[in-house]
Amino acid sequence: MVRVTACTNQKGGVGKTTTVINLAAYLALAGTRTLVLDLDPQGNATSGLGVDRRSIERSTYDALVDRVPIGELVVGTAVDGLDLVPSTPALSGAEVELVNVPARERRLAASLGELDDRYDRVLIDCPPSLGLLTINALTAADGVLIPIQTEYYALEGLSQLVNTIRRVREGLNPRLELEGVLLTMYDTRTRLSAQVAAEVRRHMNRTVYQTVVPRSIRLSEAPSHGLPIALYDPASRGATAYRELAGEVVARG
Repeated sequence: MVRVTACTNQKGGVGKTTTVINLAAYLALAGTRTLVLDLDPQGNATSGLGVDRRSIERSTYDALVDRVPIGELVVGTAVDGLDLVPSTPALSGAEVELVNVPARERRLAASLGELDDRYDRVLIDCPPSLGLLTINALTAADGVLIPIQTEYYALEGLSQLVNTIRRVREGLNPRLELEGVLLTMYDTRTRLSAQVAAEVRRHMNRTVYQTVVPRSIRLSEAPSHGLPIALYDPASRGATAYRELAGEVVARG
């Protein structure tokens, strides 16, 4: 049965899209049929997987607003076993267009329900906010993956996100669970990264993955080539981290 994971954090620049792209690539390379659903109007997961946004005719907007089946919106990527439902800027208007629609929080869940057993994993790249798009993702998901940057304000807003997850579980999606917290942009040269990592582990306990994603120029470069790090530079430190993360994700089930 397909497992849906929403990758979210209302803070921008913490590595959500990088995590979705690279985790999805390693899951697919390990034989897991994987779908990335780009729910961010900025569309960075779309371009990061090599899809030209100017060529997209239909996107996640069509699934949410026009009820187009997800299966009709899928495009392939350079990674065997990894598909994508792309995003376009039109998605930014979806929250306004859906404001008076009944059960607007469940539009994505209804669309994903039509996938049947086509995929083993669906990873949703959420926008950096806790608006209606993210609520749709949380309502459709089985679990939540939270990337946290190992810098000074890492824990700022985390309690708000955890409370949002709790409210969605209580009111919309009782199966939703916190799948894991991922430490990103770790800089071994600074004491601050180590202190923040320790603080996050103290607050979030066993939900924090053992894998830590380092700061990496190669990880930053890969999206400009439209490739996940597994194809761009599989020998890099960033590649090693996401390969290990994929192993942890599979082990946690």
